[in-house]
Amino acid sequence: MSKTTERANFGSKLGVILATAGSAVGLGNVWRFPYMAGENGGAAFIIIYIVCVLILGIPCMVAEFIIGRHGAANTARAYERMAGGGAWKYVGYLGVLTGFLITGYYAVVSGWCLQYVFGAAVGTLKGDAEYVKEYFTAFSSHPVKPILTMVAFLAMAHFVIVRGVRNGIERMSKLMMPLLFILLLVIVVASCMLPGAERGLAFLFKPEFSKVDSGVFLGALGQSFYSLSIAMGCICTYASYFSRRTNLFNSALQISLVDCLVAILAGLMIFPAAFSVGVAPDSGASLVFITLPNVFQQAFTAMPAVGYVVSILFYLLLSVAALTSLISLHEVSTAFLQEEARISRPKAALIVTVVCAIMGAFCSLSLGAWEGLGLFGKSLFDLFDFVTGQIFLPIGGMLTCIFLGWVAQRKVVRDEFTNWGTVSGAFFGIFFFCLRYVCPVSILLIFLHQFGII
Repeated sequence: MSKTTERANFGSKLGVILATAGSAVGLGNVWRFPYMAGENGGAAFIIIYIVCVLILGIPCMVAEFIIGRHGAANTARAYERMAGGGAWKYVGYLGVLTGFLITGYYAVVSGWCLQYVFGAAVGTLKGDAEYVKEYFTAFSSHPVKPILTMVAFLAMAHFVIVRGVRNGIERMSKLMMPLLFILLLVIVVASCMLPGAERGLAFLFKPEFSKVDSGVFLGALGQSFYSLSIAMGCICTYASYFSRRTNLFNSALQISLVDCLVAILAGLMIFPAAFSVGVAPDSGASLVFITLPNVFQQAFTAMPAVGYVVSILFYLLLSVAALTSLISLHEVSTAFLQEEARISRPKAALIVTVVCAIMGAFCSLSLGAWEGLGLFGKSLFDLFDFVTGQIFLPIGGMLTCIFLGWVAQRKVVRDEFTNWGTVSGAFFGIFFFCLRYVCPVSILLIFLHQFGII
């Protein structure tokens, strides 16, 4: 594996796992996974999701690991080096573009989390469901407030990125990931101690396969893809900082385990509290920002001080999860700009922060003050979400699998998988089969399903 320049690396195996897990663990686990499980049969969805992570998530993650470490460069250049030039390098450019666009609107949602920490702390989230709904609508459509919280969140990510791989990303991951687990466990314990919590536990762990149809399978496939940050450039960029000794398959397995654990803990945190106060588990995407503030308030009526603390901790947890993912998204564009434009990391990070803040401001304004800002009947915010999530991610992931499974030299892929013969290659055959056949077909099904073709 050749390197033209000295490149930063993660300093430890723990740093590799926590930083990459931080990239994968985000709002997709704490926000999206619970409401997806709620809409699709609880435990039945969870079982299918775990299977999807094994057959789709891990092979796709290892594929990005191989490309990133082999190229030892930003995502665009890593694909170019693996391809040896030619049109396949543009798959890498697509990954950078996807990560960049996601950064813009993801920062807006992250800013909402920050506002809710403040709202929970000062007590402005108290009220009935209709009040909380009005609170969310008023804030998200305000012309200034969500932009300020979005900029504050980007500034936090910027602060980490400019300090580099070891002193910034790795050090912060070692602080934030344990904090995320501590917050999760505290809220899980509080939620499971509520009266009637056993109904939520039964929903989460008792499969109802009668509700399973093709849509549930495809939804689980899509969630595994979204949750593990596949095809956003994050995994490939972080892998470029891996050492030659990093066991790629074991790392992907451990990161996927952390990802699934966080998702299940999120369910343990939300469903016992929701069932305790009679809230339907299929409340959809509004579960976190509209339904849960009222749930916490009702669930801890007898202990208002506990409800107050739990509400603050929950939105702090959301903010931590959002920040770990935003840092990895920011790093995709920063690494690309630093290496391709040959400028310093602080300058590259500043450019990314400023441009994403402007992009995020337009996305935020399209939800309120400038409702007409958008295309094809979608606000700019929804358009960014649609284009990246339903077009760029599945196309990028499918092309990555085809590229590594059918175009790249099999010997190079095997050498990276086995660390040049120093670790076991027992699972290489299964990995390569999934990469060639299972993953591309599964991703194609997701893509077609999202457009109602199947």
